[in-house]
Amino acid sequence: MLAGSVQADSHGMKEDIVDTAMAAGQFETLVAAVEAADLVDTLKGEGPFTVFAPTDEAFAALPDGTVEDLLKPENRETLQAILTYHVVPGRIMAEDAMAADSATTVQGQDVTVTTMDGQVMVDDATVIQADIEASNGVIHVIDGVLMPE
Repeated sequence: MLAGSVQADSHGMKEDIVDTAMAAGQFETLVAAVEAADLVDTLKGEGPFTVFAPTDEAFAALPDGTVEDLLKPENRETLQAILTYHVVPGRIMAEDAMAADSATTVQGQDVTVTTMDGQVMVDDATVIQADIEASNGVIHVIDGVLMPE
C-alpha cells in the first residue's frame, strides 16, 4: 500500500530526483554516494536531468571495498566523476533513448546506448525500469554501475 502511494507521488511529479530515489528504497547506496559527493543540491536543481540510477545490488556487485573507498572524503572528485557519468542533461524518456546511440553525460564523456531484444543498454548496464518521472527529470533504473574511462 505504501509503495503504491510513493509511485503515485513520483508519477504525479511532486518530488525531485533525489527525493524520488530516496522514496524508492532501492537506491540507498546511490543516495549515500550523492551526499558524499556533495551533489544533492545539483540533483535537486531545476534540471531537467536524466539519471541512470544503479540499484543497491549494482553497487554491491562492485569489487569488495570499492564503495567504501569512493565514499571517503579524499575520493570526492572521483566519486563526482562517476556519479555525473550517470547523469545526462535534459529529460530523455526510454522511447527517445532507444532511438539514440549515445548521450553526452554531465561528466563530459558519452555513454553508449544500444537496444537488444527490446532491452535498452547503457554501456554494459541494462535498464530494468524506465521512465520514473520526477519534478526535475526522469530516472531509469540500471543493473550496473557505469564507469567513465
